[in-house]
Amino acid sequence: MKKAIIATGGKQYIVTEGETLEVELLHADKKSVSFDALLVIDGDKTTVGAPTVAGAKVTAEVVNEDVAGDKVTAIRYKPKKRVHKVHGHRQHHTILKITKIA
Repeated sequence: MKKAIIATGGKQYIVTEGETLEVELLHADKKSVSFDALLVIDGDKTTVGAPTVAGAKVTAEVVNEDVAGDKVTAIRYKPKKRVHKVHGHRQHHTILKITKIA
């Protein structure tokens, strides 16, 4: 089973072929996206890149482009001062399906 580590959105993800992955919002015009592999594991053989593995690409198809994540609330509260403010935020994500690690 092939595994690879890719970097997108300031984060690193361990991916395998056929896996569905939720990453930071990608503004992709096409239905497929490719990433450079930082590390590739193929059975017992491990290849580490400096910074990327030469000739290794991870391709993924975009399943859903703009999905809002769970709501995160931030509360500002000062006791005895009648100050109470609630802010909400939903981060947008892209759902990818890993098709090939080459």
